[in-house]
Amino acid sequence: MNKAERFIFINKELSRLYPETPIPLDHHSIYTLLIAVLLSAQCTDKRVNLVTPELFSLADNPEDMGLIDTEEIRRIIKPCGLSPKKSRAISALSRILVDKHDGQVPEDYPSLEALPGVGHKTASVVMSQGFSHPAFPVDTHVHRLAQRWRLTKGKNVKVTEADLKKGFPRDDWNELHIQIIYYGREHCTAHGCDGRACFICSEVNKGRKTPIITSKA
Repeated sequence: MNKAERFIFINKELSRLYPETPIPLDHHSIYTLLIAVLLSAQCTDKRVNLVTPELFSLADNPEDMGLIDTEEIRRIIKPCGLSPKKSRAISALSRILVDKHDGQVPEDYPSLEALPGVGHKTASVVMSQGFSHPAFPVDTHVHRLAQRWRLTKGKNVKVTEADLKKGFPRDDWNELHIQIIYYGREHCTAHGCDGRACFICSEVNKGRKTPIITSKA
């Protein structure tokens, strides 16, 4: 199976396995999606979903969040890790949204990535899942599986993102990045597969004798 065939096979198989692609992070607006994605850095979606109900009951819009004491935000989000940094970012970006964007989450990468705590991956998720613009957010799951499936040789998420965008149809990007996350969690975990064990890996790397060594994002 050459690379082009691998892209086609993986796309078809993931669509079969995951015909529906609900966003793993609970939210009810683009703003709450932004906050949830920010909290998910180095934290599981499951834990974020346990924390955000209390946070969003306190404030679920930038106007109200900007008025909440940073230490109170930190207390609530502490289980997500990196709470000092994340609480400051949530407070600061909320005030910036009010002061510079009329309380709305901006719909462009430069403005999103200029917000405290918002990197390219977070901005990509918001653009993809919040605004429905074609994007291919790359997290650790996506980066790892793209290497195991030999879709990229990228040693960082920037290269991996470019390779995946080049190989998969643009109209499928928004669903694919979530499908890959689901598959990575359920079938091709960090320690549960070495590029030969799970179904997709065994198909795209058929006959391989040695493990595939992946590099961290």
